[in-house]
Amino acid sequence: MNKVAIYPGTFDPITYGHIDVIKKALKLFDKVVVSVSDVSNKNYLFNSKERIEIVNKALFKDLKLDKKKILVVSFNSLTTDLCKKYKSNVILR
Repeated sequence: MNKVAIYPGTFDPITYGHIDVIKKALKLFDKVVVSVSDVSNKNYLFNSKERIEIVNKALFKDLKLDKKKILVVSFNSLTTDLCKKYKSNVILR
């Protein structure tokens, strides 16, 4: 059984703190779903598409982390709905 963790946030922009949480989670879980919030009622520095591109660049191009173990997605639903979708019972904070 795969252990999946959801890491929801705005990631506007991604920080070293976010990256540290992701790296530590990779040691504990088979897959980490980095969920970029796309709620329209907030004022973001970058739009959702830009934030996803920044996260992907930071994790995969700069840090060369395993693409098989990390999934970067956009979401605008409840985090619990995201957990059900990816069959996860762990939320990283």
